[in-house]
Order: sequence, then C-alpha cells, then structure tokens
Amino acid sequence: MNPVAGSPVRLEAFLDPRLSRWLWLVKWLLAVPHYIVLFFLWIAFFFVTVVAFFAILFTGRYPRSLFDFNVGVLRWNWRVGYYAHTALGTDRYPPFTLADVADYPAHLDVAYPERLSRGLVLVKWWLLVIPQYIVVGMFVGDWGWGWGDSDRPHGGGLVYFLSLVAVIILAFTGRYPVHLFDLLIGLARWVARVAAYAALMTDVYPPFRLDMGPQETPPPLTKSPAGGAGGTGP
Repeated sequence: MNPVAGSPVRLEAFLDPRLSRWLWLVKWLLAVPHYIVLFFLWIAFFFVTVVAFFAILFTGRYPRSLFDFNVGVLRWNWRVGYYAHTALGTDRYPPFTLADVADYPAHLDVAYPERLSRGLVLVKWWLLVIPQYIVVGMFVGDWGWGWGDSDRPHGGGLVYFLSLVAVIILAFTGRYPVHLFDLLIGLARWVARVAAYAALMTDVYPPFRLDMGPQETPPPLTKSPAGGAGGTGP
C-alpha cells in the first residue's frame, strides 16, 4: 500500500454493496472481543511511542519494528471503528491482526520516514498539533482518538452523529447514503492524519483539508514555470 502523494498517511474504505438493515444495532456488542484486545494494544502503543520519542530525539530515526507495530494498532483500530461505530460501512467482521488484509474493505497505512526531526519531536505532539486537536475534538466528541480509548464509540462528535443518521436511513430505505459515506471517510481520514502526526510517525503536518471519498487520489499536477507538468521546475 502506497500512501497518496503529499501525505504519508493513507486511509481507505469501501462500502459493502448490500448492508443489513439492522445488524448495526448489535455490531458494538459483537465487537467487544476487539475492544478488549485494543485496550491492551493501546497501552502498548503508548509505551512504544515513548520509546520511539527518545529514539528519535537521540538518533533522528523511528525504529522500524516499533513503527510497524504502531501502524498495525492504528490499522486494527480503524477496521474495528469502520465496522462497529465510525461509519458502519461493512458487515464483515474485522480480522484479529495488525497486518493489512487485502480483501477487507478498510485499510490504513503510514509511509515509513527514513529520518525525523529531532527538534520537532519535542513540540509537535503537544504544541504544534493543538489546532488539530480542537478540530478532531469536534469530529469525535473529545480528544481521545488514537490515544488508547478509541476502541469504543466516544459519542457526541460529528462522526458518530452522521454515522447514526446514515444507518437510520439504511434501516428505513435499505440503502446507505453514499454522499454521507464519502463525508464520513473524509472525516476519518483527517483524524488518522492527526493521530499519526501526534504519535511522532511523521513530520508532515496534517493538512486542514477534507479529502472525501473511499479512496485517496493524488493531488493534480501543476505546471512548472516552463509550462511542463509537475510540481518541480524544468
């Protein structure tokens, strides 16, 4: 999986063509085994991030094995959220694995950075990202996404309200509103970018941009001063 150009984080999801009208009422209950596993995974995520903080501070590198583990936690969390409460866009039960599952309809990946700023690591996770925390707080109802308690529905945020609206429409019409789905995935994508940045996994500041739709598309090519395509000069 290669993240979209310009962003180290890639989040994608595909809506099941046929969703049960009523299964969403119990998905949160069916996902309880995942919530239990994620509880411990998020504890590990926190300590791995602390170790990575000092590794970056002294070496400028995020140890690859630790990075892959934390990407796996984010990925697992996204699959469970997509199934149970964030978008409810699939009836397929999430797999119990940190690895990407090619045929599952929800995917998340973060490009590994060869080098990270030793100075930014001191401030990006608490100071630089404050404006993003405020935005994400409106999306999910609090500032907890990605820090150990996002394995459960938060309630009160825009994402969960829109998800509820979507499944109520599904229950009465048998169809999941596609435009609402695209918006929900765009919101989740924004949150994922902030989570990866705050977890020290990238130095690329999350854009204040809502990229909606199930798949991420590269930004359009721009013309160089010489008239050619591309973002670089002749």
